[in-house]
Amino acid sequence: MLRFSEEIMLLMLDDKGGRFIDVPTLSLEYALAGAVLMDLAMEGRIDTDPERLFVIDPTPVGDDLLDPVLERIVEAEETYDSRHWIKETVGSAEEIRERSLARLVERGILHREEDRFMWVLRTRRYPIDDYKTVREVKLRIMGVILSDEIPDARDIIIISLADVCRIFEGLMSGRELKSAAPRIEQVRRMDLIGREVSKAVTEIETSLAMAFVPMH
Repeated sequence: MLRFSEEIMLLMLDDKGGRFIDVPTLSLEYALAGAVLMDLAMEGRIDTDPERLFVIDPTPVGDDLLDPVLERIVEAEETYDSRHWIKETVGSAEEIRERSLARLVERGILHREEDRFMWVLRTRRYPIDDYKTVREVKLRIMGVILSDEIPDARDIIIISLADVCRIFEGLMSGRELKSAAPRIEQVRRMDLIGREVSKAVTEIETSLAMAFVPMH
């Protein structure tokens, strides 16, 4: 089974060109951080309530995406809330992204192509080898959004994270997105960590915007 960070990367992928939908870097970093925490929750290692995130099983998962984050949580001297650990994990977002892509290559779902000139990397693409897996991820998620059925826990999480980094803006037309927005919001409210990721991104974007407001 794919990890949430791997599914996020597949949702972002252009089926034809092997490039990714352009999404805000900050939002993607927070979504990837949230993805790791949600995988740890699904593995029964952590749990959350509105005030705190806590360890229920410190045993390593045996996964190099998840175990470094679990170790930091286990070793923390204090108990913090979900937002704290999302912000802490953001520092590893680039590593999470690169490792997720490497795993998709190792699984034979994608392959990597690099355009170099005089040994300098200019662009990198990830053309699809296993279209069936990529289509299944996208169709599954779009199927939830376009229906009124109760989604399972995994789909709630991936929809919450995908909405945080604005992937749906690249997958749907403006009209489609406007029509689907109430359903996306309904699903997002079902997941605590997804809500906390969204709040953290909104807070930071607001603070950055305020920093550039001219003083009179």
